[in-house]
Formats: sequence, C-alpha cells, structure tokens
Amino acid sequence: YQPQVSLQGGEICGVEALLRWFRADGSSVAPAEFLPVAERSGLVAAIGDWVLREACRQAVAWRQAGVPLTRIAINLSPVQFQVGDVARSIRGALDDSGARPADLGLELTESALLHDGDRVATTLSALQASGLEISLDDFGTGFSSLSRLRQLPIDVLKIDRSFVQDVTSSAEAASVVRSIINLAHGLKVRVLAEGVETEAQLRLLASA
Repeated sequence: YQPQVSLQGGEICGVEALLRWFRADGSSVAPAEFLPVAERSGLVAAIGDWVLREACRQAVAWRQAGVPLTRIAINLSPVQFQVGDVARSIRGALDDSGARPADLGLELTESALLHDGDRVATTLSALQASGLEISLDDFGTGFSSLSRLRQLPIDVLKIDRSFVQDVTSSAEAASVVRSIINLAHGLKVRVLAEGVETEAQLRLLASA
C-alpha cells in the first residue's frame, strides 16, 4: 500500500493498493511484465476482483483496529469494463466484506474510455454517487480529449510519474505539471502527483 499525502497538512489522506508478484525464490516480477500477460490471457478481470476484495478486507481490518479513515485506491483495467459488470462486482465486494463506499477509490486510465466510453462514464457516475472516489490515472499519457474530461465524473486527476521525475530538471516537464494542476483546479477536482521522491520535487509541486 503506497501512502498518499496531503500537501496542506502533511497527513496521509489515502493509500493506493499496488499489485506485486514474487517468485518462490523471493525475487519479484515487475508489473510491466506480468500485467500485460494477464490482460492478454484474460486473467486480469479475476486478478482485479481479487485485488478489490483484498482492499475491502483490509479497509475493514484497519477500521476495526482503530486506524483513522483511510481510503484505499485500486486500479481498474480497461478489460474489466469490457468483460464484466464492474459496478456489480464492487457492490458485491462491499456487501460481503462489510466495507463502505467511502473506504474505496477507483483509478482508471484514459484507455478505459476508448471502448464504449459513454457506458463507462455512466457506470462511474453511479459509483461516485454511492460514495466511491474516482481518479483518472496517468493523466497526460493517454488519448482522451478535454471535452471528454469535462464530462467525466472525476474526483482526482493524477499526474503521471514521468512528468514528476523530470519536474526539477526540465522546464517543459515543469510547464506540463503546472498546466495539469491549473486544469484540474479549473475543473474543481483534486490533484495527485505520482512518484514524488525528493524535497525539490515536493517544493515545486507545492508552489505550483
């Protein structure tokens, strides 16, 4: 679980569930290696459902242990929207675990909108209305238009880590990051920067 930290108060405001695969010898398989295989083989929907249920179980365990409210964000593959009923799966996981909609956030990339984007947007609107947080992941690397972005039920816009890594060494990257932040604030959605690793990056983002 990767913490998400508020720049306003410095507190952890959520976490993102990250899927990792370890071999029997303890070495790891990179997500960039096993996730494309899972998508091609049709297993990604089952894996996504497992991640969803594990996140719900963890949310309940943290609440029972007295951990302050922490929303757990999970990533949704475009394949999950194509082969299954995402809303139904999420409702089932919440009901079975005792987790609440406020315990979960859903992250999807712009590619999820390429196939039947109107249906995906309708599904997301219903989930958002029930209390789940919706984030658009890896923003700036996909294909969605600004008109589509304006119509989507988005709570959080995530700046891709490729921009954040270069933000202090590239004027172009810094300009892109500031533009994304201004765009998000204009749309009245929050911004989350991925992969912040240095104080210099943090200071630049805080001042943007």
